[in-house]
Amino acid sequence: MSKQPSAHPDDPHYVNRMGWLRASVLGANDGIVSTGALIAGVAAADPGREAILIAGLAGLVAGAMSMAMGEYVSVSSQSDTERADIARERTALREMPEAELHELAAIYESRGMSPGTALQAAREVTEHDALAAHVRDELGLSEASNANPLQAALASAATFSIAAAVPLLAAILAPGGQVLASVLVAVLVALGLLGALGAWAGGAPPGRAVLRVMAGGTLALAATAGIGTIFGVAV
Repeated sequence: MSKQPSAHPDDPHYVNRMGWLRASVLGANDGIVSTGALIAGVAAADPGREAILIAGLAGLVAGAMSMAMGEYVSVSSQSDTERADIARERTALREMPEAELHELAAIYESRGMSPGTALQAAREVTEHDALAAHVRDELGLSEASNANPLQAALASAATFSIAAAVPLLAAILAPGGQVLASVLVAVLVALGLLGALGAWAGGAPPGRAVLRVMAGGTLALAATAGIGTIFGVAV
């Protein structure tokens, strides 16, 4: 599909950022929360600082690899499905062009066009690029939503690693006996900034995003710290 010029280049839409933005925010959020929660659980069990740091570093490395592979496999499956649908559409256009034309006209008619206008519009877009018209209007696919497995995997792994370093550094720099409190503060501050940054990058209001990620992080840390305190074991 060819890229269409923007009618307002100085005020762009943000939907074309969805692919990498979703993976980046997911990776960063998971890095902060999972590594912070892991450190909190181990710290609450009251082992030595070395064990806490080893647990945090292991969580960072394992989590980054897991996020990368998970994103790659997931988005690859989405990409395979999209390609298969496009291939089927290409075959249908070759074997049943008239039926596909009327199918496209019916779609336009369902969106408010009169039957005559819908059929004329379907003819015109079919003459211009039949496959692109069906991919866009029948399958609902666009350049903004195109699956890119490698981009998603790299974005997720990189942001996970950077974000996971925040609670790990907080644990390293925490004064004696203050690891749990230091990690909690670092996680909440980092999550608040992440929520605001994600909202800004997507052109959305920040308030709800900030509250959402901070509430989820607080719950995760409370749960793992509680388990570490009750059982006195690394979780």
